[in-house]
Amino acid sequence: MARLLPPESAAIDVIAREIGIGAGTLERWREDVRSRPTRGRAWTAGSRLEAVVTTAAMNEADKSAWCRSHGAYPEALAKWRASATTALAAPEELRASPQATRQDRKRIKELERELLRKDRALAETAALLVLSKKVQAIFNMGEGE
Repeated sequence: MARLLPPESAAIDVIAREIGIGAGTLERWREDVRSRPTRGRAWTAGSRLEAVVTTAAMNEADKSAWCRSHGAYPEALAKWRASATTALAAPEELRASPQATRQDRKRIKELERELLRKDRALAETAALLVLSKKVQAIFNMGEGE
């Protein structure tokens, strides 16, 4: 597993051929290890921002090399970048416009009305089903006697 993870991050196919284990199994194992909390370097908010700034101008090859040398994943860098962008966004960008808010409220009311109508139809169908079973039970009892 150490060869599949940073800093080496070797290809799964190569490792699978070398040790004679299926690539699917190695992929599962690697995902299992990645899902566990890391025991290595703890990435603080400041160090994540520094990593994003440092790798911002790099191409993919350089970024991957940087990730291998620092024990990070390119996917993590992308998440950190998105998080930083969201945090630094102006409040006006995050706030919905009044027109969008009105449209949202109108759409919510329509959906609530439709949900209520469907709820009532379902309750009516359930009641009719129960009544039809009772009627069938009454008439079947009379035939057997």
